[in-house]
Amino acid sequence: MAGLLLKTLALWTVRTEGNCVGRVGARVAQWAAPRAPAPAASAPRPACLTPAKAFSTAEDAQEEGRRKRNEAAFSSIGRKISERVIHVLDEKGGDLGSMHRADVIRLMDARDLRLVRRDAGAGPPVYQLLTGAQIHEERLRLRAREKARPRAGPTVTKELTFSSNIGQHDLDTKSKQIQQWIEKKYRVQITVKKAKNAEEPEKMDEIFNHILQTMPGTATFSSRPQAVKGGKAVTCVLRHLSEKEEITHRETRESQKGGVADKVETAENRMSRTSDFN
Repeated sequence: MAGLLLKTLALWTVRTEGNCVGRVGARVAQWAAPRAPAPAASAPRPACLTPAKAFSTAEDAQEEGRRKRNEAAFSSIGRKISERVIHVLDEKGGDLGSMHRADVIRLMDARDLRLVRRDAGAGPPVYQLLTGAQIHEERLRLRAREKARPRAGPTVTKELTFSSNIGQHDLDTKSKQIQQWIEKKYRVQITVKKAKNAEEPEKMDEIFNHILQTMPGTATFSSRPQAVKGGKAVTCVLRHLSEKEEITHRETRESQKGGVADKVETAENRMSRTSDFN
């Protein structure tokens, strides 16, 4: 019995020592194993700068496009003449007739001139010899004409309201303001409120006619005066004359002046004949 007890105790001691040795060996092996290097922090990437265009509106883009087209349409073509025979004008506008492109190049070199295309659709196409200064002046003229051209866009409407018992001085001041708006091609909506002590409705018509007469050959009614707000006010819209209306107005005035002059001349002739008869 004692021997069995000693044998069991010896086996338990051996098993415990083996477990301890195994644990210690595993821990030692873990410590001895080379550790993996810690991941290095990635270097910050430089910011990528994207070039951006300057701010511009659609009108600016259209204006720039028109300017480039004008300059491209009127610029020196150099010595690259695609046509074999062309019609040539000199720097003063004189007609040099049809010339071979080789002769044109020799003339350009002799006079130190540039060649500009005038009419590519003609047969033969028309070119002109110009100096560098003439080309620059023509570009400036085309650019100024392009800026002066009216731009298509929404029509601006200005509004003006006043009473029918307005004084003459104030009416003249407002008429000048309306004239400035009309010259800028604005539409002007005028509303005249009926005063409490107004005697006749013709007073409002006189006001509108007075304003319109201050701008002869410049403005006309876009919508004629009409009552609004239950008859408490009258409104109308003035606009600038169109090009066709301006031409018609000028022709009418010239014809009227001519008719008056003829009448005066006829009256003078009659008086002259009467005096001769007497």
